[in-house]
Amino acid sequence: MARNALFAGLVIDEFDRPAEVGFVGQDACYVINDSGFRVHIPAEQIDRQVLQEIKSLIAGHENILSEQAAKMLGSTDPFSKAIIENQLKNIDKQFEMLFQLGIPEEMRAYLGMTGFKVVINLHGEVLEVRQASAAADDDGEDE
Repeated sequence: MARNALFAGLVIDEFDRPAEVGFVGQDACYVINDSGFRVHIPAEQIDRQVLQEIKSLIAGHENILSEQAAKMLGSTDPFSKAIIENQLKNIDKQFEMLFQLGIPEEMRAYLGMTGFKVVINLHGEVLEVRQASAAADDDGEDE
């Protein structure tokens, strides 16, 4: 089980109430208030669902993502791009490292500022992963 709640501070219930982080033994849980009853949902159960959603967004776009990441790092040589692309293709291994190390507080704060939220229900199912959208609607305005 996970000792870290990867998305602490970013998980809300279906009524827009923030989920707290608690522990059952050493295992991190997201805690939802169900009419006064505190439901403890293992954090790993939620976090893995969110990471699978992220993985599905990355799949098929490794080439462009690695190219842009290399540019952001100032390493435009083909070897850096290939290394990043390989890491993206083997993202499951990176996710396992996240469970070991957690996501730094600064990164979670940044995700929150961009509008990233995870909506869950009382059964521990991820209903929605909200993220900032750069897409424009038909009028050309941001949504």
